[in-house]
Amino acid sequence: MNNINWREVAAGMIVSAILIAVWQGAASLGWVNPQILPSPLAVVQKWIEYLLPTDAYSAAAGSRWTWAFSGELIHDTISSMYRVLAGFVVGAGLALPLGLSMGSNKRVYAWMNPLVQVVRPIPPIAYIPLSILWFGLGNPPAVFLIAIGAFFPVLMNTIAGVRHVDGIYLRAARNLGANQRTMFLRVMLPAAVPYILSGVRIGIGTAFIVVIVSEMIAVNNGLGFRILEAREYFWSDKIIAGMISIGLLGLAIDIGMNKLNNYLLRWHRGLEN
Repeated sequence: MNNINWREVAAGMIVSAILIAVWQGAASLGWVNPQILPSPLAVVQKWIEYLLPTDAYSAAAGSRWTWAFSGELIHDTISSMYRVLAGFVVGAGLALPLGLSMGSNKRVYAWMNPLVQVVRPIPPIAYIPLSILWFGLGNPPAVFLIAIGAFFPVLMNTIAGVRHVDGIYLRAARNLGANQRTMFLRVMLPAAVPYILSGVRIGIGTAFIVVIVSEMIAVNNGLGFRILEAREYFWSDKIIAGMISIGLLGLAIDIGMNKLNNYLLRWHRGLEN
């Protein structure tokens, strides 16, 4: 099941190559304004400039490793990932115990569900004015917005996982004399793990989307901030280079989360290795 389908990968690469070739051809023939849509070669060149150090190496600046990793792209990526992880930990850390409580206790669900259903449809972007009023500028409002973005996917999937445990398992546990605590820890929670991990995967993806928006508003570094800065100076090639960086980083995160889910759910799928 873990084998890569190289035929699908090749098909995807062919489609991407055709689109890039058409894009490059249109740019080379002058069909598009390079200020509006620069060529792929110009974007790649800008992306390399964005990645590499801006200054020549100097022994006074420190080691060559420090110099090699001093490019804007690396610093922006580290800043964005720090905010994603911090916000996700806060959001998921609050959502998981609340979701387990709401899923396993009908009274808690009855108390909390109306409030959750009212607040859940509000997009994190709508909290931007309040986040700035409450936390000012910098990392705190960005982490707050990311936490909101990660909170609800984890919460709703956790509730669904606990509430949709097969009744056969519950009846079997009761017949064997399991008390409520044992039933929750040994039956409900393990059965809900696939749902919880799906919520975690969606939540961290949402957090990565929200961080880009928050960096355009509240901070002075990160991938989102750099795209906004490039827009102010009309650097279209740097805008697209930043977008590609976001896409590659998001893809890497999703692949990593998928592999982690597959590893943690080996028991659920009956896999030994």
